[in-house]
Amino acid sequence: MFSRKLLFFCFCIFLLLQFEKMNGQKTYEELEKTYENLNENDEKALRYVNIYLKKAKRESNYTELKQAYEDYSYHSSNKKSKLKYADSAIIASKKAGDNDLLSSAYLYKGSIYYFYDKDYQSALREYLTAYDYSKKGNDDYLKYKVIYQMGLVKSYLGYYNEAIEHFKDCIYYFEPRIKGNYHRYVIYNSTKGYLNSLHQIAVCYRNIKNYKKADSIITTGLRFSKFDDFPSEKAYLTKCKGISEYHYKKYNSAITLLQKSLPILNKDDDFYWSSVSNFYIGKSYLGLGKEDVAIKQFEKVDSIFDKRQFIVPELLENYNLLIKYYQKRKDSEKELEYSKKLLKADSILNRDFSYLSAKIHKDYDKQILEESKTKLENQNKWGLGTIIILTSLLVIVILLAWKYYNNGKKIKLNYLELEKKLQQNTSSASLSYEGISTYSKSVLSKEIFTDLQQRLENFENNNEFNEKGLSLILLAEKLNTNTSYLSQYINDTKEMNFNKYLSTLRINYITRLMYKDPLYLRLKIQSLADACGISSRQNFSDLFQEINGIRPTDFIKQRKKELEEQGNISAAIPSSES
Repeated sequence: MFSRKLLFFCFCIFLLLQFEKMNGQKTYEELEKTYENLNENDEKALRYVNIYLKKAKRESNYTELKQAYEDYSYHSSNKKSKLKYADSAIIASKKAGDNDLLSSAYLYKGSIYYFYDKDYQSALREYLTAYDYSKKGNDDYLKYKVIYQMGLVKSYLGYYNEAIEHFKDCIYYFEPRIKGNYHRYVIYNSTKGYLNSLHQIAVCYRNIKNYKKADSIITTGLRFSKFDDFPSEKAYLTKCKGISEYHYKKYNSAITLLQKSLPILNKDDDFYWSSVSNFYIGKSYLGLGKEDVAIKQFEKVDSIFDKRQFIVPELLENYNLLIKYYQKRKDSEKELEYSKKLLKADSILNRDFSYLSAKIHKDYDKQILEESKTKLENQNKWGLGTIIILTSLLVIVILLAWKYYNNGKKIKLNYLELEKKLQQNTSSASLSYEGISTYSKSVLSKEIFTDLQQRLENFENNNEFNEKGLSLILLAEKLNTNTSYLSQYINDTKEMNFNKYLSTLRINYITRLMYKDPLYLRLKIQSLADACGISSRQNFSDLFQEINGIRPTDFIKQRKKELEEQGNISAAIPSSES
């Protein structure tokens, strides 16, 4: 029995070796045909790709080796493997010494970051490298692929007019190559590039509210006669048509078209457009007065966000609608849940482009103003009591405005004085030694003085002062010294006691962050206190006023106003002062 099993095993090994030998004698094109019809992420292809890869290695054919690694990456089912083999493709391209191959390899790696995580920062890094190599190469098709990907990034950042020019260039290049006497691969790739460019330029026109132009492009795309080979591209354009129908208040048609596109988007794991489609299905149901059905769609968008940690600016409204829905139902728990998620979504967006998050607040403020205006315009009768009350209020407002004006001038002067200090010293929270006692005035030995100087400099440079609950005793233990020496050293060199020294470091640190990074201008006072190790909100405000001569809330307002005047639209984001 054992002999039979051994014989069978040897026979299988023999057949496998013969199979690989026979396949190894095939051309690269013949080998590629053995798996070209298998889908992305289908690891059944890897067996055949491996034969291709071994042949390329054996022949030291780095051009084909690069292709083999990319095919291996394409058919691998997890992102880690995809990136691993994409890196191998880059190495093979470097060995080939071909700029076009290098451009293609970096572009491919960038597309993995873009498609699987919508990690625009990492993708852009690869795209820029691809662009550098494409300028040195001769492959026009590759150059326009780079232009297309750069257009995607610009569109994501909200530079729609610039992105439109990128996609126009791509359309002009790809369109003539979708038919005629070209190789079937050229026709296929050009068609794919053409349809995707139509989709993206339609998205840009919609975002700048040029609906007529967007509709014309969508119609052109949907008239394409060879959609059977391009189901994803058809789904994208169908999705665009559905969103267009929503804007024309054709809600039933919008729902039908968007639902038609979703199965393909979900199959492709395109969570970007799946989220957008679910959102507009929900808004269409709202338009039909079916609020409960709409909320289920908005919760699907939330579910995708939970899983992927990715969102686009137009979907922030999704959380405003959820918050409003649960506010009306007095479900404070749900309202709080979605309020936190809105802040989280805003924070994620801010990593790539903080100014886009301003749209939440701009849209909200604009809506409030429009509602107030409507109420005032609808009021036709004013009673005497109302007029008296309004007149009294006007007088009070004028008095308060005068007081505010005078106070504002003082605040402005204090802010400018603080800003001057920040601009003079922007690198560290450490305290200046200028005009302070030196070692010659200290009672400490030179050895202890020098040792403490080095240790305290490290303490300051590493921002260890932000640790909550830090005391003189704890710091002395950290610095391997005693409290007497440490207290004496701080008195000698900083001319202040330990508590004052620690508070000053913390306030200097958080003030610098608030000045340099607009993100900190949106944090609550308690969050700012936490960020620098101060436990009490009130204690933080008092220390900030004492050390900087201005309240933190006033500093935030002044800094935001300054950024707005400089053209930084992230300054439009209101801070949380409660």
